[in-house]
Amino acid sequence: MEIGKVYFWTATINDWKPLLINSDCKQVIIDSLLHLKNRKLIHILAYVIMPNHIHLIWKLNDYNGKELPSASFTKFTGHQFQKYLRDTNPTLLEAYAVDYPNKRYEFWQRDSKAMHLYTNKMLLQKLNYIHNNPLQEHWQLSETPEEYPYSSAKYYLDGVDTLNLAERWEDHF
Repeated sequence: MEIGKVYFWTATINDWKPLLINSDCKQVIIDSLLHLKNRKLIHILAYVIMPNHIHLIWKLNDYNGKELPSASFTKFTGHQFQKYLRDTNPTLLEAYAVDYPNKRYEFWQRDSKAMHLYTNKMLLQKLNYIHNNPLQEHWQLSETPEEYPYSSAKYYLDGVDTLNLAERWEDHF
């Protein structure tokens, strides 16, 4: 990914485990994104937090030190997940154990997907996909996109984003 461009980005929990079904783990995601947003390193144009993955449309504004905001996000959230599970569910923590020389646990799959969005048509197609993700038959997390609380769908419907993450895509594209 490159600074200054808008991307559709998907990050998936290792082995598609439903770690993000837990509201405390969702809050880790939200807090990390808010931190990056408040430091003006990213603009979040759309989001959805699903039980085992997240989708974002975001614009990367600057590096966080020497790394992209996406790397900072996965690193920080991984550390927070580890702390949380160590305190609340050590048995579940072991499900994320890896045998790497530089780390003991890995929460995110290494193959996060990034697609550069360079036309309005592409952006709107991914925006629609993100907002309808919770309605898919195998999820059925809400009746309508705007009813799902971990999505920017309501923001695009009525301007209300209770998580304070989203910004209008027209302002950054």
